[in-house]
Amino acid sequence: MSGVAASRMEADGSPLAVICGAGSLPFALADAVLKRGRRVVLFPIYGWADSRRVHSYPHHWLAFGQFGSFCRIARSEGCQEVVFLGSVVRPAIWQLRPDLKTLRLLPRVFQIFRGGDDHLLSGIASIFEEHGFRVIAVQEVAPEIVMPEGVLGRHRPKQQDLADIDKGMAVLNAISSFDIGQAAVIGDGRVLALEAAEGTDQMLTRVAQLRQSGQIETGSSRGVLVKAAKRGQDLRLDLPSIGPRTIEGAVQARLAGIAVVAGSSLVANCELLRQSADREGLFVVGVRDKAVDHEFDR
Repeated sequence: MSGVAASRMEADGSPLAVICGAGSLPFALADAVLKRGRRVVLFPIYGWADSRRVHSYPHHWLAFGQFGSFCRIARSEGCQEVVFLGSVVRPAIWQLRPDLKTLRLLPRVFQIFRGGDDHLLSGIASIFEEHGFRVIAVQEVAPEIVMPEGVLGRHRPKQQDLADIDKGMAVLNAISSFDIGQAAVIGDGRVLALEAAEGTDQMLTRVAQLRQSGQIETGSSRGVLVKAAKRGQDLRLDLPSIGPRTIEGAVQARLAGIAVVAGSSLVANCELLRQSADREGLFVVGVRDKAVDHEFDR
């Protein structure tokens, strides 16, 4: 985090609004921000955020489409800055529960739904900013949950793993303009799977099923899960992330390890991830990716 960003955070006494999807990342961010002495207000999404953990923080539940409610509550709480964090599956347009303000925005909402996830999220962020909120990156307020560069645990990638990582990065860079996914599985130079709408966990399940059916080699652990943000992606939104479930999926898929781009990938608890990887015999590494355009400020 830059000195300018740190100075702005210290000077700004307003609480941070966190729009929460599933997973532990929203709470890891909230804890990091609270340790710095700044208030947080969570806006968990019904059906996605972990209700067992939400109640430990100031919060206001929202349904998809309740933008007017968010604006009213966030302003009453004094929030000026917003972070989007946590996984969700994009809803169908008919699953929205629009309030009056969202109804007025429906023609625009229809437009931003016609595209990939990055197009959708960037469009939503633009609407928030046009209504006076600043959408900021996780990196600005909680750098400790950003993946560091280097090997996390005691297991290191072998030469073939490094070649697979390079190929995975090249493949993700090549498909990034299509806005279809942030992950690939590469084994012995072969593309075994690409992430699409199903997400990383289901992609790994698919690789495990391919091994079980004999369609790919079922011997010793081979292959690498590679995750990277899309080229030109707005890095305030939808960064790649890994956690204990990723380790579990990689074990089931009989992979040798996991590689993500350092500085633009998230992990809620590096130490817990390291312990899980060491226990399962996997390597986890944060790598540089010069091909991906990492723009932190938009």
